Order: sequence, then structure tokens, then C-alpha cells
Amino acid sequence: MSWLLPLLNNLNYWTVFLLMFIEGSVIPAPSELIVPPAAYRAAAGELNFFLVVVIATAGAVLGSTANYMAAYYLGRPMIYRFANSRIGHLCLINQEKIEKGEKYFYDHGVVATLTGRLLPGIRQIISIPAGLSKMKFWKFILYTSIGAGLWNCVLATLGWYLHSFVPLEELNDKIEEYNSQIQLVVIVALALVAFGVALWWYLKKQKTGKQAE
Repeated sequence: MSWLLPLLNNLNYWTVFLLMFIEGSVIPAPSELIVPPAAYRAAAGELNFFLVVVIATAGAVLGSTANYMAAYYLGRPMIYRFANSRIGHLCLINQEKIEKGEKYFYDHGVVATLTGRLLPGIRQIISIPAGLSKMKFWKFILYTSIGAGLWNCVLATLGWYLHSFVPLEELNDKIEEYNSQIQLVVIVALALVAFGVALWWYLKKQKTGKQAE
């Protein structure tokens, strides 16, 4: 992770985009180390909070799209070969993780690309089973954007909040301390997302039923 330090120490909109693009792909670059410090700088007046969230989300979506495209066009044998390769292992990817992502995707359906963005260990690889299953691209982009946006909002809000009483050099340690709270917010966000999706399907079904009468 030493390669991250120069970029993390010089966060701006370009480095946020680049790092979140990397985070969205298979290369390990935890968003917890990127978005909160960027939002922290926004609270200090160096960046814009809204732009940090938008740019971080755009980077994550494009990085995830790279995974989706690779899986869509290369197929499972090539993806598994990469996962079992030395390069795959350097990216902290292996066949077991890909299989875990596939199981989560097939258990939860296409909406897994939304909820999976909020879960550690699933977030970086959920776009791979989406590509392998030939999920419609517009659905992939929609759900990935919502999921990544929610996650980045949580992280950015935390970074903004910590600016008022935590020195920058202690920020990462404090984020570790708030890990359980982050997970709680994620669970609440997942519940809200699930409720919203269920309500949308219900209203859509009701509208379809009325039109059929």
C-alpha cells in the first residue's frame, strides 16, 4: 500500500478520481482511505464536498465498469485464470473471492450490484459476476451508481464531521475507531434501499394491474 501514500498526501479532484477508479477495479485501494480525507479537506475549504462525492462516485463507477466489461467479454474461464494468477493474487483477488461474489449476485439478483457496493469484501468484485451473467448495461450503471453514491456519501459525511475535532494526521486512526458506526449506517442504508426497491416494485405492479383492467 506504500504506492498510495504520495497520492493520499496530495488529494485533489484528479487524484480522488484516479484512486476511486482503481478502487472500483480489482486493484486494492480502500475507499475508506480516500473519500474521508478528501471530505476532510473540503471541510477545511480546500475542496468542494459535493464535487468530492460526485467525482469519487464517477471514478468508482468507471472502475467497476472496467471489471464488468472484462467479465462480459472474456468470460468465466479467463476471469478465473486471472484470479488464480500471480497478478491476481497481487491484486488480492483469488477464485474463492470471485465465487463468493458470484454467490452473492445470484442469491440477490441484479440489485446485488447496488447492495454489494456497500459491503466490504464484495464491493470490489460484485461487478465481475454482473458481467459474467450478461446483466443489462444500463441496469448495471444505474445500480452501481446508486450503491457507490450512497457509500461515498457515508464516507464523505464522516470525513467532514471529523474535521471539527480530529487532526488530519489522526484521521485514518479515527476512521478505524468509527468502523462499527460506519457498518451501522451501511445496514440502515441497505434497509432503506431494500424498502425503496420493494415500494417501487409494488407501485409498478399496482400501476400495471390498473392498466390491464
